[in-house]
Amino acid sequence: MKIISFNVNGIRAITGKSFIQDMTALQPDIICLQETKATVEQVKEALLPLADYHVFANEAERKGYSGTAIITKEKPLHIAYDMQVPDHDHEGRVVCAEYASFYLVTVYVPNSGNELARLPYRQSWDRDFLNYLKELEQTKPVVVCGDFNVAHRAIDLARPKENYNKSAGFMQEEIDGMNAYETAGLIDTYRYMHPERAEYSWWSYRAGAREKNIGWRIDYFLMTKAFLPQLKSAAILTQVFGSDHCPVQVELSL
Repeated sequence: MKIISFNVNGIRAITGKSFIQDMTALQPDIICLQETKATVEQVKEALLPLADYHVFANEAERKGYSGTAIITKEKPLHIAYDMQVPDHDHEGRVVCAEYASFYLVTVYVPNSGNELARLPYRQSWDRDFLNYLKELEQTKPVVVCGDFNVAHRAIDLARPKENYNKSAGFMQEEIDGMNAYETAGLIDTYRYMHPERAEYSWWSYRAGAREKNIGWRIDYFLMTKAFLPQLKSAAILTQVFGSDHCPVQVELSL
């Protein structure tokens, strides 16, 4: 089973580029999207060319903002939206699909924002989202993917010294949030497979950052530790364009 996660930075914009051709060529079993920036109906309309897939989308109350989706060839046993935590359930940030042997969750974690205005909210989100995942884990293993809006370690961004405790995405409070997932037994699949490799999944649109590879790895697949024997590969698909992010991928032996 091949699963791709991709922050598309606007589903209507990216489907006007090479997204449909890219996904058709890659042939994933499941595609998880973040930052669709569209209503549920707009997401379904944009993805009509992917006729082999079921589309399950979540939208923010605020138009043209946030939004997530799971696009899957196999119809899930069950689909759920949001965490059922009122403070967090108005921005369309979570979709959960239940399959026979695992839960798949896609997430768009809140960015701490300019001048770190949302950092306290981000910390409460991290705590509540981890609790949500651990609750799911009581039933079956969890695979969670998406844009976590944090570089976990210095190897995960091109310029760690310049950004540590200065920039959203590499604040110690955000790193602590990722540490908490790890401590709770949710394993970063890419780092598990590639302990020393420095690759990135997001680049600023400014100053030719992608061409110079001045990037950050902020898109992840985390997995219940006991499910790791099912992990065949983990990759960052830097050759795929269309967004300021590139897709990340895992293959599972299912």
